[in-house]
Amino acid sequence: GVVQLPGSSCGSSTKPPLDAAAAATAGPRLGSMGAIFIMLKSALGAGLLNFPWAFGRAGGVRSAVTVELVSLVFLISGLIILGYASSISGQCTYQAVVKEVCGPAIGQLCEICFVFNIFIISVAFLVIVDDQLEKCELEKMPYHVYTDQRFGLVLLCILLILPLSISREISFQKYTRSAVSAECRLPTIPGVYSNQTHQQLISPLITLSVCLFQCHEASIAIYSSMENQRLSHWVFISVVSMIICLIIYSLTGVYGYLTFGKDVKADILMSYTGDDILMLIARLLFGVSIITIYPIILLLGRSVIQDPLLSWRQRRHGMVTAAFESRSRYTLTVLWITVTLLIAMYVPDISKVISVVGGISAFFIFIFPGLCLMFAMQSEPVSYKTSILICHL
Repeated sequence: GVVQLPGSSCGSSTKPPLDAAAAATAGPRLGSMGAIFIMLKSALGAGLLNFPWAFGRAGGVRSAVTVELVSLVFLISGLIILGYASSISGQCTYQAVVKEVCGPAIGQLCEICFVFNIFIISVAFLVIVDDQLEKCELEKMPYHVYTDQRFGLVLLCILLILPLSISREISFQKYTRSAVSAECRLPTIPGVYSNQTHQQLISPLITLSVCLFQCHEASIAIYSSMENQRLSHWVFISVVSMIICLIIYSLTGVYGYLTFGKDVKADILMSYTGDDILMLIARLLFGVSIITIYPIILLLGRSVIQDPLLSWRQRRHGMVTAAFESRSRYTLTVLWITVTLLIAMYVPDISKVISVVGGISAFFIFIFPGLCLMFAMQSEPVSYKTSILICHL
């Protein structure tokens, strides 16, 4: 048979035309709650564990929270602009929207930055998981291959991450939203913990993964998968998601900084002992979070590589078969996980990875959305209400 790629109805410039017979096999559309949960899973990335350290570098709680509040305005603005650009371009991925709205030259630059950024974020996730496995190792246990944290990381990638990453549709990930819900039930931990010792105060959401703002990269794929794609509804999704993220980031940064001060490590979980039961639970929930976020990031990076391959197949043979699409998707998924895994095993410090990601992420938060807005306002007729909304972002 012939297969339909996710979001192929959004536009044909980057997706080869495929028959409608497989349309019925397309995944379910996202409702409001599904979109918010996927936004949260995408936004809560590898940098959240770095937030207490960042609070110390920023000069304390007051200055750091001020920066967060200012950044919130730009973050929400970028998400709304990207949703608007997706609606007028008819494209379903970040890079396709930039190419359609801003032209092929800027689009190609976006694709290069996109793949590199997503790849480094994937490495960051696995580095943090490796750190937690190392921290949980039992010192008195004799060394064997199967007791090494790297062996555990390989098993996690094969048994859990790989099956979740094979999916073609991002909407599939809404079924893993229970992972986020489970972590949000942790408010009881700090109360119990602070009663045991004042020196070991822990944020209720410290087990969530770190904030690298990859929700901007995922936002267009999420918007394109939603049932209700009105701009006003997308504004609601963006505002709610970012406010929840702000609360999570702030709690993590404040609790972590006040507990350890400027001595806090780049990965806050590494500042705690490895034999505490509550911290073992925290690390377990954190691992669940990473396992459910990594497939979303992989899907986004894989699509940038796979789409041109499928387009080439379409031009050469006149169609894209389901077998070819599946083989290319499986191959790219296995290669992506394998390479990121090998790199993560030999990266000593998460701060090294975050320093690389930070500069590139600015392109997706500020530069590309700004370019999309500039080109869109010049070429598209805009209603009065829409222009007022966008121009005041």
